[in-house]
Amino acid sequence: MVHLGPKKPQHRKGSMADVPQNLKDQIHALETIFTVSDAKLKAVTKHFIGELDKGLSKTGGTIPMIPGWVMDYPTGKESGDFLAIDLGGTNLRVVLVKLGGDRTFDTTQSKYKLPGPMRVTKNRDELFAFIADSLKSFVDEQFPEGVSSPIPLGFTFSFPASQNKINEGVLQTWTKGFDIPNVEGHDVIPLLQEQLEKRKIPINVVALINDTTGTLVASLYSDSETKMGVIFGTGVNGAYYEVVKDIEKLDGKLADDIPASSPMAINCEYGSFDSEHAILPRTKYDVIIDEQSPRPNQQAFEKMSSGYYLGELLRLVLVELHEQGFIFKNQDVSKLNTPYIMDTSYPSRIEDDPFENLENTDELFQADLGIETSTVERKLIRRVSELIGTRAARLAVCGIAAICQKRGYETGHIAADGSVYNLYPDFKQRAAEGLASIYDWTMPMEEHPIKIVPAEDGSGAGAAIIAALTQKRLAAGKTVGTI
Repeated sequence: MVHLGPKKPQHRKGSMADVPQNLKDQIHALETIFTVSDAKLKAVTKHFIGELDKGLSKTGGTIPMIPGWVMDYPTGKESGDFLAIDLGGTNLRVVLVKLGGDRTFDTTQSKYKLPGPMRVTKNRDELFAFIADSLKSFVDEQFPEGVSSPIPLGFTFSFPASQNKINEGVLQTWTKGFDIPNVEGHDVIPLLQEQLEKRKIPINVVALINDTTGTLVASLYSDSETKMGVIFGTGVNGAYYEVVKDIEKLDGKLADDIPASSPMAINCEYGSFDSEHAILPRTKYDVIIDEQSPRPNQQAFEKMSSGYYLGELLRLVLVELHEQGFIFKNQDVSKLNTPYIMDTSYPSRIEDDPFENLENTDELFQADLGIETSTVERKLIRRVSELIGTRAARLAVCGIAAICQKRGYETGHIAADGSVYNLYPDFKQRAAEGLASIYDWTMPMEEHPIKIVPAEDGSGAGAAIIAALTQKRLAAGKTVGTI
């Protein structure tokens, strides 16, 4: 997750009156290229809808549109004890979720730190044994008297995995520094279940999920108005319920007991939108980021709107302004010239600086980059940060508008999570204003028909609720995947 630093109650925008004309000209030029017009937002949204449809077709497109195999809406009446685990890059999170059956739930959780060598162990059993041992410790603590029947578990597996059913997850490739042999190309659920059974731990792994799908389901359990789950963080993504008959690429692959009218949760993975560069308003800085990335011409939407890239965009602008002789004259900018040395905490803290002369920004640049800044330079830096942050928020909501228009949603709640949504200054307001621009809403933000609201815990509660839905489906003898 991107660290954005503490959020202050409010901050003040400084006046640009004392900025020299040559710098004002540079700011104006940057405003021109980073400002996304209402008309452009509408055009991006329209193109987005077409790409979502392509992703559901048999031929496919740049947006994967992955079926999540959650084929029921939570009613809010689901009840009982369920476990969830979330395997991240540093910790294993284990959560006990008690569903109240009245749209409420309680959670108890523990974190187990992954030993460093575990990520590159040569024995795949070590990882799944660690997970099983952690689960045993947790279950023994939470149920000292034991349990009468196996506890169903939902597994949030935050690595690229292919699924033909909800209780399957074939690892495509390791990420996040993991490199354990004999796991790629294998279904991870039997690997974990084997270790649980060796230890006689009363747990059944019934569902493997994506955290965005979990966000959708957890929020819908608590709030019946939920239409989407979205993540605005290091990456950007959305999930929603499609209708099976409109998922062309599943034609002929589903069992007879799945009706054409059945819902199907879709994990869009729409950070890849417009990787052919047909519609997004890229600047020269966006082109540099793309060309210098490990995967050029991929994840175009993510590279313009997600937290991973906002600090780098700011750095590239400042490096160019320095090279042109506008800022940081006679300063050692060797640290500034280091790619990705500025993460998203930089524009976040700069925008959040409450002082008129931006004292916190001055301290930040001196302490981290060894650069002394004038008040005028800091005002320019603040303005560039505002432009980058505003553009990201406005573009990010095009995915929301596209799905709502595609599905015909005129009202509803969009459940949002992620470090940028929760911590970046003014992101929530800017995102709401972006939606208003697309829809031509003129009413106050609190009256918008489609509202972005804080999400429930997708990788914890969401995984557990999906486990509850899956267990119910399995108990009824229904299909949970392809034929």
